Amino acid sequence: MKTSNKPCRIASVIASEIRTIFTSYSILLVLAGGIFVYGLLYNYMYAPNLIRHAPVAVVDRSMSSLSREYIRLLDAAPQVEVRTGGAGFPEAKKMMDRGEAAGIVYIPSDFAERVNRGEESVFVLYGTTEAFLYYEALQEAAMGAMLELDGRYRPQMVVFLPQQVVMPVTQTPAVTISGTALFNPTGGYGSYLIPAVLMVIIFQTLLMVVGMIGGGERGTGTIRRFAACGLSWGGMARVVAGKTFVYCMLYALFSLFLLGLLPVVFSLPDIGDKYRIAMLMIPYLMATSFFGLAATVFFTDSESPVLMIAFFSVGLIFLSGVSYPLELMPWYWKAAHFVFPAAPGTLAFVKLNSMGATMADIRTEYLTLWGQCAVYFVLACMAYRRNTALALRTAGLPERRPSDEVRSVETR
Repeated sequence: MKTSNKPCRIASVIASEIRTIFTSYSILLVLAGGIFVYGLLYNYMYAPNLIRHAPVAVVDRSMSSLSREYIRLLDAAPQVEVRTGGAGFPEAKKMMDRGEAAGIVYIPSDFAERVNRGEESVFVLYGTTEAFLYYEALQEAAMGAMLELDGRYRPQMVVFLPQQVVMPVTQTPAVTISGTALFNPTGGYGSYLIPAVLMVIIFQTLLMVVGMIGGGERGTGTIRRFAACGLSWGGMARVVAGKTFVYCMLYALFSLFLLGLLPVVFSLPDIGDKYRIAMLMIPYLMATSFFGLAATVFFTDSESPVLMIAFFSVGLIFLSGVSYPLELMPWYWKAAHFVFPAAPGTLAFVKLNSMGATMADIRTEYLTLWGQCAVYFVLACMAYRRNTALALRTAGLPERRPSDEVRSVETR
């Protein structure tokens, strides 16, 4: 009787995972489309970043002194330049079709009458979507001019209010600040949002890849091969560690492209210390990989992860606290912030990369990511143990006991 040790090596799991990735056209398509095409396209769409002197046509149906004053205020805004104020709507639409105007501001005929009666004034804004920022610039300029006009005429209407109401109205602040806006000295939309989007792209595409591989293993039954590692915690830990090593190495290269090259090409904020960013990416990629491996219990094929994950980008940016302050979120959204690795990872990256923060400044987010690594590693081991055992039972094969995972007995 001869006993030989044949352990389940992490190297074999790594080789198997690399072979799976580079022999699957669907996974390569997600990687190429999500990392390169999505990253370049998003930066291209917001490439103008700051819109200045966008041509706008004004259709003035009111023809009043108030509407002319509004047009002058609109023309004074840095975002737009009024090309014509006397054109009709058909002529203005033709100008926008020819590319001579980025938008149309329509002032109705009862504009001045509504203001004089103390009612809410109305105007209509049309904008081209040739670049997303054109519409944002037109809206910002139109609303700014309207607010300025409102500030000039509102004091005249206070005389009609009761004396006891005037003082609270004049002393009440219009806005209550509950948090501090993240650093954005240029005021550009792209320079503010794109760094956060790049981190979300890493999270989403990595989650898709992990889900597609895990779902494909369950759908085809190939996950049974991990039974050779045994169903003990040690065996499943080797499987999870081998898979995570491949994902982290692969996305370390993609991170150089998204977080290193694209900011230089598109002039995005890039003032963070590279060593600190690298230290942040270690737990971020690990936590995302473990999270994806734990989520494989919900995927039974390789197509469902793409459909389930692709539409969460807006929600993830919201949860990160970049587009909406955490201080104003309800408690349940604050709790969700600590569930998904994309949320603290994105906030920490924006602080490091756009604000020049130190590791002490992102201490909460950094510790959260390492805590997620610990929790999701355990959940990932449990998920693969369950999936492997379920595949064995479905195939009618016996489950290997932990004592059999590294020992085989041959009888000669």
